[in-house]
Amino acid sequence: MNPSHPSRTVRDLWLVLLLAAVSSAAFATEKHYRVTTPAGLQVAVQEAGNPDGPAIVFIHGLLGSRLNWQRQIESPALQGYRLISYDLRGHGLSDKPTDSDAYNDGRRYADDLAAVLAATGAKRPVLVGWSLGGLVISDYLAAHGDAAIGGAVYVNAVIELTEALITPHPKVYAGLASDDLKTHLDALRAFVRLCFHTQPDADSMEVLLTNAAMASWPMTRAIPGMRSAAADGLPKAQVPLLLLYGARDQLVQVQPSIARAQALNSRAQAKRYAQSGHAPFFEEAERFNGDLAAFMKTASAGR
Repeated sequence: MNPSHPSRTVRDLWLVLLLAAVSSAAFATEKHYRVTTPAGLQVAVQEAGNPDGPAIVFIHGLLGSRLNWQRQIESPALQGYRLISYDLRGHGLSDKPTDSDAYNDGRRYADDLAAVLAATGAKRPVLVGWSLGGLVISDYLAAHGDAAIGGAVYVNAVIELTEALITPHPKVYAGLASDDLKTHLDALRAFVRLCFHTQPDADSMEVLLTNAAMASWPMTRAIPGMRSAAADGLPKAQVPLLLLYGARDQLVQVQPSIARAQALNSRAQAKRYAQSGHAPFFEEAERFNGDLAAFMKTASAGR
């Protein structure tokens, strides 16, 4: 009997466990970096999940940041994917120009997204755009086409900046444009609450309100009048398209938005979340993440 065998077996077992722990930690580690856009702005990017998996690029909405997607970044159902999110110009840790001209043309946001995609080197990622993020996807399609992406998911998206598709809240939007600090902050709180049918827990609400307070005031004022080529972009998509909408949305008109999107591109499939408002990825996160994972398989089939 060789007494060294048991110790070698134990040592090998510890090595296997250590390698497994390192592998798991690698999947859990977030990567943060900045990307320079064609306009010279720096946008903040975050990556998580499996760095070798199919890529998903998350694009948040007005007054948000990449932190909006935390329930996707932490989802067990999505850990096999490369999860990329970034802060739009004027939001989060991305640059915040003081000139309103930096925010009044959808092409600028489209070019920012193109710069992020190029910097990541992701092969035909699926784009997921919430609210204003959906408009960014359509403007991207108008400017750059769909050759570099594998699919797109529109989440309670702004399909076009028209009165027919946007629920009017004149007091809130006037408050967001106000120079008075209290009026502005009161409007921020009202806007964030309008995003949800079921209000978030206190800790989550604090993060959401901090997100909103970090947003650029010139950007907030410029967005309602932003020029967009969304109506030209959405019809260009030949990749799989999915519309996911919370049925109790208080910010966009759900049925007219879905109808308009499908009129622009008949390939778009739609699902409604009965218990969600403007943010189904937060309010019904488990279902949303499952639907996104299923869509990824559809998009992957066409790669």
